[in-house]
Amino acid sequence: MLRNVVAVLLDGVNPFELAVVCEVFGTDRSDEGLPVYDFAVASAEGRTLRSNAGFSLHVEHGLERLDSADLIAVPAGSDYASRPFPPELLDALRRGVDRGARVLSVCSGVFVLAAAGLLDGRRCTVHWHHADELARRYPRLTVEPDVLYVDEDPVITSAGTAAGIDACLHLVRREQGPEVANRIARRMVVPPHRDGGQAQYIERPLPKAPCDTVGEVLAWMERHLDREVTVEQLAARAHMAPRTFARRFQQETGTTPYRWILRQRVLLAQELLEGTDETMDAIASRTGFGTAAALRHQFVRALGTTPAAYRRTFRGPQAA
Repeated sequence: MLRNVVAVLLDGVNPFELAVVCEVFGTDRSDEGLPVYDFAVASAEGRTLRSNAGFSLHVEHGLERLDSADLIAVPAGSDYASRPFPPELLDALRRGVDRGARVLSVCSGVFVLAAAGLLDGRRCTVHWHHADELARRYPRLTVEPDVLYVDEDPVITSAGTAAGIDACLHLVRREQGPEVANRIARRMVVPPHRDGGQAQYIERPLPKAPCDTVGEVLAWMERHLDREVTVEQLAARAHMAPRTFARRFQQETGTTPYRWILRQRVLLAQELLEGTDETMDAIASRTGFGTAAALRHQFVRALGTTPAAYRRTFRGPQAA
């Protein structure tokens, strides 16, 4: 059972990510019949720590507090993607998992779990900004940058900032049922479960690679995303045989013509959903998807959420 929870901190901890764990597990809601956790905050680097927001924290417990925890949470902090971590903390995390405790990271706290070897051979996630660095530094893990959290029991990792709420509520839902998780979410005034994943928040314009051969065709494709085109038609514009064009396109852009134009269409749809009041049918027509149903299908495949939900996220409920 999930009863004893500790958040372990390092110098430079992010206040919001720490507050997420404190709010879910450290708030007494017994007046509503909800569980009360034996919650504590522990330090891995002395009793006084600085936050990355410019204030200090006095922490009562040291690493010995981790030895009794059912859940050890590691919030994000400054420079976690590059700094070394105390060996005693890494040992304590490994001991916790060995005796059956769970560990949970919020955002860049995942680098601590990776340094402890707890993610070797496992899937995990992190804020999309850190995903490439995490994968580069720890090649034995698998980063899933599009999701809000990954549960690889006993290790749970979450993406940036508010995704820590999603991960914490997921764990409560798993251990104590949906009713408890839903009631905690209502008290926090947050959704008990969010649709979609991190993909909808990632800024991913296509890289501007030097395109000596197909550059003019790319420019034409960008101006005519609403048109249906074939490789044969594009090859004719480049004055090449279709197979030669497809090979050169792959070499110079790193992808196929179909995938390139599909990604550009999704990017344009995102811009129109964020910045205009155009209908789904009109956006589908302008982006070359043809119908609202086709737009929805490709949008969900690319971003993990629907066009309507995406518009609500970035423009507010009045825009749905």
